Amino acid sequence: MQGHKHFTDKASPQFRLSERVPSYNLYHRLRELLDWDFLYHETQPLYGPTGRPSLDPVVFFKLLLVGRLENIISDRRLVGQCALRLDILYFLGYEVDEDLPWHSTISRTRQRYPSSVFERLFDWVFAQCVAQGLVAGERQAVDSAPVKANASLDSLQEKRLAGEAAPGLRVVGKPVEVLSPTAVRSAPAHQLRREAARQAKRQQTPDHLGARHAQARLVSNKTHYSPTNPEARISVKPGKARALNYLCSLAVDTGHGLITHVQADLADSRDSLHLPRLLTGLQQRLRTHELTLRDLLADAGYANGSNYALLEQQRVTAWIPVFGQYKSVVEGFTYDAGTDSFTCLAAKTLSFKHYEISADGGWVKLYSAAYADCKQCPRKPTCIAKAKCKRLTRTIYDAAYQRAWQRQQSRRGQYLRRVRQSTVEPVFGTLLHHYGLRRLNPRGLASAHKTMLLTALAYNLKKLLTHRPRRTQRLAVALPLPRLPTADQPWAQAA
Repeated sequence: MQGHKHFTDKASPQFRLSERVPSYNLYHRLRELLDWDFLYHETQPLYGPTGRPSLDPVVFFKLLLVGRLENIISDRRLVGQCALRLDILYFLGYEVDEDLPWHSTISRTRQRYPSSVFERLFDWVFAQCVAQGLVAGERQAVDSAPVKANASLDSLQEKRLAGEAAPGLRVVGKPVEVLSPTAVRSAPAHQLRREAARQAKRQQTPDHLGARHAQARLVSNKTHYSPTNPEARISVKPGKARALNYLCSLAVDTGHGLITHVQADLADSRDSLHLPRLLTGLQQRLRTHELTLRDLLADAGYANGSNYALLEQQRVTAWIPVFGQYKSVVEGFTYDAGTDSFTCLAAKTLSFKHYEISADGGWVKLYSAAYADCKQCPRKPTCIAKAKCKRLTRTIYDAAYQRAWQRQQSRRGQYLRRVRQSTVEPVFGTLLHHYGLRRLNPRGLASAHKTMLLTALAYNLKKLLTHRPRRTQRLAVALPLPRLPTADQPWAQAA
């Protein structure tokens, strides 16, 4: 006999939410694993003694955590998804007939809370992971990736020079800045001239697709900014379209793949410039738990003489490939470390003269030959055609570069390069595709940092839930009794 189910929409007074959510459910396990009460103490100074009750801080952070775990980047969609899930309602502490907070309340609360509260929550979860043995601390892999900002390239506007009023804005007396001066301030004059020459060359080159199109816009961070998201920067990744992005920098422990540090940076600068701040935060977090950093793994984007010197000063081995522009040897010249000088093919000495500042602002050492040696040298037409004497410049961190280059060529250096690729790069792929880091809806660098902290926190919590400590199995083996020497067998010895 065929059955027919008839639905009757009636109220059930004997319904209990805790009985409907099984114990193996993700959010049921999270509710039992963590104690969030410390957040009340952390957020208490942010509220006054009077007024209407605010959104519960614990509920707020749980909602954001659910958004990361469910790969939801919209607050409006997050609230709608939570209302349909019994396990999420049980995790939040809401009954089926209770109304969830408005999505605008979540946005305003995110803006109210400083980044220090989010960092405190990340450190608290990190401490739980350390207690379970998920963090070794000795070897860390570092990498960065651009994350799409909540802004469009079509909304870009030209930056104004200092003292210049906004277009279409009538002012009386002194011009008024609409946004913060750091957001709309134009680049220095020499950078603007260089950018104009680069764009003119690109327009005249037929190889650049779309450069000569009538509606093509050649924009740069030096000349344009986003009025809706001023701290977002124009950046491009090989194989992807140009967009307004933020930069997410990560440090991952190579033991179990746990995230040990995360920070948001501007996307218009090299990765090497962000390493000192990343190293400071990472070292502080590891030392809090009595962990020692010994090896740092990174790609060539972090190669920098000052970074090599900083890591050596802190007794950390830098497994960072040397950048492609650096040459370990100068062709045709031999270096003598004892006298700190070079010798050319004509057996002439180029001694150290003094320090200089290069065009890009870095310190270099200047080596120069004597004028009399180069004047009578038969190699002068091919060596220096117009100069009076041969000059060489080397970075002041040349010794640190040499040591890094030797580590890069070693077998261990090749092995650790593969370790870095198999550790931190899969973590980035997981965060971008499964934890809602493909786009940052909140605007501003501080809000981007908060979102990245929550994303890393959700990833670490998943690691903590799936961790199974290894159990050492002990087996007792009965050994035979030792044989004692006798008169017939004097050669017998005790086992």
